[in-house]
Amino acid sequence: MQTDTLSDVLRSVRLRGAVFYQLSLPADWSVEAPPLRDLAGLLFPDAEHVMEYHVLTHGAGWASVAGLAPVRLLPGDTVILPHGDGHVLSSDPAQRPARVDPAWVAATRDAPRPIPIVFHSQYEITWGEAPDNAENRLTCGFLSCDRHPFNPLLDALPRLLHLPAGGASARTDLHTLAVRVERGEPGAAALLERASETMFIDALRRYLEQLPAGSTGWLAGLRDPQLGRALALIHRAPARPWTIDDLARAAALSRSVFCARFLRLLGQPPMQYLARWRMEAAAGLLRDSRAPVASVALEVGYESEAAFARAFKREVGTSPARWRREHVSA
Repeated sequence: MQTDTLSDVLRSVRLRGAVFYQLSLPADWSVEAPPLRDLAGLLFPDAEHVMEYHVLTHGAGWASVAGLAPVRLLPGDTVILPHGDGHVLSSDPAQRPARVDPAWVAATRDAPRPIPIVFHSQYEITWGEAPDNAENRLTCGFLSCDRHPFNPLLDALPRLLHLPAGGASARTDLHTLAVRVERGEPGAAALLERASETMFIDALRRYLEQLPAGSTGWLAGLRDPQLGRALALIHRAPARPWTIDDLARAAALSRSVFCARFLRLLGQPPMQYLARWRMEAAAGLLRDSRAPVASVALEVGYESEAAFARAFKREVGTSPARWRREHVSA
C-alpha cells in the first residue's frame, strides 16, 4: 500500500529528468551552485519545482549545504538537492569556491546537452571537450515536478539526499550511464534522463525505509502501518464519501487516536488531506483529458459542479475552467 501511494503521488506530480552539464575538474577544485530559485526560470521555464542532482563518476570530493555537515563523495555516489538549496561541491570543504554565474547559464541554455565544462584551475573555466586526464568528473542533472495544487512529498524531503554507490541497481545504472555520456555514446544522454527519474524514486524508497523513529511528515505517515492504510484508501478511491469514522475503522484506531496521530505526523486533519488530494486528482483530469468539468467533479467525489468549483477555487485559487486553460496551454 505504501508503494502504491508513493507511486500515485509520483505519477500525479509528473517527475521529469534532464541532464545539463559534465564537469571535468583538476585535483583541487571547488564550485558553488546558487539556489535554484535563481536559475530555475532559465533551466525549466514552465516547471513549478526543480531539484538538482550530481553524480561523481571519477575521483572524490565533498558536497556541502549551509547548516549541514559536509558529505563525502566517492566514485558512483549521487547527491540530490530536493529543495534546490545553494551548495558547494569541492575537493576540500574549506577551499574557497568559484561561483556559477547565472548569466553564463542563460547564455548556454540552448546549447547541445550535456554541456562539457572544463576547470583548468580554480578560476579558469572553459566550455568544450573534456580532457582525458581529468582527475575528477561530475555529471550534473535536474529533476522537475509539479508543486500545485498538492504535492505532499516535497515538504517531507530533507535538504540533501546522499546515495552511496553501493550495489543498488538504480544508482549503479546512473553511474554507468553517466560514464557512457562522457564517452559520447549515442542515446546515452536520453537514457540517463530516464534513469535519473528511477534513481530519484529509488532514493525515496530508501529514505522512507531509513526514517528514524519519531519522524514526522508525509513519508512518516506513509510508513506508519495504520495511517498508511488510510492514506492508501484515500488515494485509491478519492471519490468515495469518506468519513473520519470510515478511515479510523480502516486504520484499526479509535476516532480520537486516528485524528491526533494524523495531525501529528502529517500536519493537517484527515478531511483536509482528502480535500487536497481530490483537488490534485481533479487537476490531473482537467489537464490530461477533455472531460467536462461536471464529469471531473463526479470523478473526484462532488455531486455538483458548483460545489466542486467552489472547493477547487478555495484550494487552488482559481476556477477549474481557468486552471485548465492555463495549464493545457502551457
